[in-house]
Amino acid sequence: MAASSVLPTYQRYINGAPVTSVGRKTLRLREKYIVLLVLGTFVAICIGTFFFLPELRSGSTINTAYRHIRDAGSDLLLPPPPHYADGGNVVRHHNVNNEDPHKEVDRAKLISKIQEDLERERQKNLKESMDKAQVEGPLVKNDQSHSSSSTETIVNALQGKSSDLLSQDKWLNNVGQLPMSVNKNDIGGLDLNDIVRDHTGGPGTRGGEPSDPDIREKRNKIKEMMKHAWDNYVQYAWGQNELRPLSKRGHSAGIFGKTALGASIVDGLSTLYIMELLDDYQKGRDWIAANLNLDVGNSEISVFETNIRFIGGLLSCYAMTGDVMFKEKAEHVAQKLLPAFNTPTGIPYAIVNLKSGASKNYAWASSSSSILAEFGTLHLEFVYLSDITGNPVYKEKVNHIRDFLSKMDKPQGLFPNYLNPKTGRWGQHHMSMGALGDSFYEYLLKSWIQSNGEDVQALQMYQELAEAINDKLVQTSKGGMKYLADLKYDRIEHKMDHLACFAGGLFAIGSDYMPPNRKDYYLQLGKDITHTCHESYDRTATKLGPESFRFTEASEARAMKQNEKYYIQRPEVIESYFVLWRVTKDPKYRQWGWEAAQAIDKHCRVDGGFSGLKNVYMTDSAKDDVQQSFFLAETLKYLYLLFSEDDLIPLDSWVLNTEAHPLPIKGKNSAYKTTS
Repeated sequence: MAASSVLPTYQRYINGAPVTSVGRKTLRLREKYIVLLVLGTFVAICIGTFFFLPELRSGSTINTAYRHIRDAGSDLLLPPPPHYADGGNVVRHHNVNNEDPHKEVDRAKLISKIQEDLERERQKNLKESMDKAQVEGPLVKNDQSHSSSSTETIVNALQGKSSDLLSQDKWLNNVGQLPMSVNKNDIGGLDLNDIVRDHTGGPGTRGGEPSDPDIREKRNKIKEMMKHAWDNYVQYAWGQNELRPLSKRGHSAGIFGKTALGASIVDGLSTLYIMELLDDYQKGRDWIAANLNLDVGNSEISVFETNIRFIGGLLSCYAMTGDVMFKEKAEHVAQKLLPAFNTPTGIPYAIVNLKSGASKNYAWASSSSSILAEFGTLHLEFVYLSDITGNPVYKEKVNHIRDFLSKMDKPQGLFPNYLNPKTGRWGQHHMSMGALGDSFYEYLLKSWIQSNGEDVQALQMYQELAEAINDKLVQTSKGGMKYLADLKYDRIEHKMDHLACFAGGLFAIGSDYMPPNRKDYYLQLGKDITHTCHESYDRTATKLGPESFRFTEASEARAMKQNEKYYIQRPEVIESYFVLWRVTKDPKYRQWGWEAAQAIDKHCRVDGGFSGLKNVYMTDSAKDDVQQSFFLAETLKYLYLLFSEDDLIPLDSWVLNTEAHPLPIKGKNSAYKTTS
């Protein structure tokens, strides 16, 4: 209606129907002006679009325009946009591949500016040093090297000579040491957050380069194996939980439900970071930031596996890098597990539904019980999560479990593997340091270590249980080998799981925390058990150990049943090699680790990654077509650390969770940042 009042129509109606006008055919003067105005406006828009289109195509923003005007000279004074006033650091972007092309020009200007000031400072410092030397003598040091090298670090990064400033632990200090005439906001204005990541995590997460060229070559080989495993996962199963390296497609074990949660990404990320595979690390980091969301799933997942792989992996990356995204994602995952703790005893169920929170135990578990190794392997992650978030609920949950267990009776001095979360009664009296029991004992010792001596209850329980394990489970074979048997009621089953081979390293580390008169005994026990586990590898055709091995009159350290002969890339034997190397420096542990690495590369490597074996006693064994996420998280990490110097993940400031994710030790590691 408004349009008709401006441009009147000359439509005529006959009997209510419109007809074409046959009257006047010329326009009035006012109408001609209006038509010319419309045409002029249209031409102006077209011309303007023609001139501004290149800037629109480049994705330019107000911030970019402001920078160009600002850089033109000080004569043009424009107030910056509000969100740009701090140098462009309000929003942190992570896509460095879609930069405004004008940034390259700005970056070149800044590089030139820094280099000019650097040379000016160098000449000035040199002159001052020479003048000072004439007065005080030739022994006066030239103290310009630190500031120069720090500035050169930034220049090199801007020029692309440094692949990622993440490797420069002193980045924050470097910014503070720029020449006085270089404004920090200039760096922010170039969005260097796209190029650098603030590295404010814990110490000892980088380096470890061995001086011995032979050891260095072995370490590089392990790194190459990790790259092969990761690259094939990226190519064939990106975002899926695991990789089928023969089929070259994604795989999801039942523990992850049916939802693609990127388990191999989360589990393998700490290894990528430690190995300094930073481009791969960044790809995984960005996937987690954009895609890890348990709100969208309707799967039933394992509380235990999700904790050690997801929460543990995320917290480890947070501790090593200081990237708060990892902390936020870890708490997001932990919140999804909390409904499993809603039981009469507070002992959590094994499985939780991501959508409904409905929880249950495995149907095969004795008397619908929860499993000791599962509900007893939450402490490291949940305590650390509470301390860094300020939310006490996680620590309260696991402390309640510990308190509940401390009041329970212990048949044979040990905790059975099954506990009913409704009645609070033990299920089948089956005790083991292997499957179903293993990591519960591990977390008692490591909780004491993580707390820096505060968790006295954990140490007392560990000491008592270590003696009970020694009395009831440690056996000596006819050939003199020490091994850890299973105890079912009062009957010994002379079988040791591959999973139990972690105990060699556990007893070696734990020996320092036993009474003085027992220290040497437990260190030797750790060595003896590790030797037995090595024998289980050495007595196979592939030189890789079986899932379980038995001790009889006729055979020792060999699998007897078909379902015990497979190898699924487990890390426990290599874990003990690593720990015993750190504790004793006996070179045989590195030699044993290298034998295992060569066997993995020979028998498990395929074009599409690494696969498990179905029979370790056959050199041409069929493969299971699964690349486990823990192969990336644990097996390859332990091998890499075995051939690294001790300053990489030093064990006096880091404790590794049962998935080999490093977590900081309270009071000894600056990464343990508590929230009051």
